[in-house]
Amino acid sequence: MSKKLFKQIRNEWHYNIWIFVELLIVSVVMWFITDYMYVIARNYIEPRGFDISHCYLISMGKLTPNSHEYNPADTTDNDDRAELLNRIQHRPEVEAASLSSNSYPYDGSNSSTIISHDTIQVGNNDWTMRRLVTPDFVRVFRYQGANGETPEQLANLLSKGDILISDNLFNKHRMPSLTGLIGKTFHLNLDSTINYTLGASLKPVKYDDFESAHYSYSGMIKLGKENYKDMNELCVRVKDNMDHNFIDNLWRDADKQLRVGNLYISDIQSFHDLHTSFERLKMNTVRNYVAGGLFLMLNIFLGILGTFWFRTQQRKGEIALFKALGSTNHDVFKRQILEGIILLSIATVFATIIDLNLTFANFNAAHDGIYFEPIRFTATVLISYFLIATMIIVGTWFPARKAMSIQPAEALHEE
Repeated sequence: MSKKLFKQIRNEWHYNIWIFVELLIVSVVMWFITDYMYVIARNYIEPRGFDISHCYLISMGKLTPNSHEYNPADTTDNDDRAELLNRIQHRPEVEAASLSSNSYPYDGSNSSTIISHDTIQVGNNDWTMRRLVTPDFVRVFRYQGANGETPEQLANLLSKGDILISDNLFNKHRMPSLTGLIGKTFHLNLDSTINYTLGASLKPVKYDDFESAHYSYSGMIKLGKENYKDMNELCVRVKDNMDHNFIDNLWRDADKQLRVGNLYISDIQSFHDLHTSFERLKMNTVRNYVAGGLFLMLNIFLGILGTFWFRTQQRKGEIALFKALGSTNHDVFKRQILEGIILLSIATVFATIIDLNLTFANFNAAHDGIYFEPIRFTATVLISYFLIATMIIVGTWFPARKAMSIQPAEALHEE
């Protein structure tokens, strides 16, 4: 059957060449759409490196001399923040609480640093987040160590003055992991006078949901009490079974129990709301691109459906002849499907060459500056192939079934 089929395809080359061109163009466009969606989906499902469930951000403010409650004798801002943190930590519903600066997830306000070890440094051309935190920050957001260190163990390392750095910091320097450098000396911002010991390497922490963790770098440094005055981020994790009405309960106690000197609580937000607000613009952009891609895929589907529907309808006489010569419905249907799949397979070979050239020309969706990855390229080509093959099968199935239901004599008479 295959020899006869190839011979038929060759004999009808003047008609099949247009179908080949259509399938070639469609394959390239479908691959381009699939590659973009593949990158978005892969980035989105990657582990974020933190957990914001049951977490809240408490913002702090200071009374000014214009307030009738202002106490001019209160000048101990560091002590006030330390006391407020202590009071929050001792509330029965709180699991962990911390102070920090430009460090919490989905912030948008950032600070960076240069991290170096011996002659290797990262930070000049790569955005390396600097996270100034109190030790319990890693417990609030449940950071994990690359060697399996728990948040409690990481908090103890920070308490000792060790620093924590993303495990992938030196991957551009052909060092895929920092675990071998634990206990070694690092420097920050090219200052060789202060030595920092790497206590543990962290599983990478993503900046947002749609970027890859592969090049998300960060360094975590213990915040000294002398710097508390500059810390306006008080992050809290509430115990899982005590998360009901936490914001309302905290506001009820804010004036009496949680006012320390001139320091007061100015706002309380759940990280669920912060996450939604932070990702809204990017989510809308991604949604628009995905909707556009799905619309193009729908048009491709309708175009292929129409082509193969019309092609099968035109072959009623041929189908009837096959049946008159003893072919079963399964044989006829298989022949119609195989012809389309063979044309698609030939077109896909040429389309793959075009896809490769587009990839090396950096025209496809970037994955942290990487445009060609063997697994990704193979996966997107195969996904595109099977999507178009499905369209061909659907476009052939219905008209072929309808044609096979006609009696051979009737179909031949119409011809």
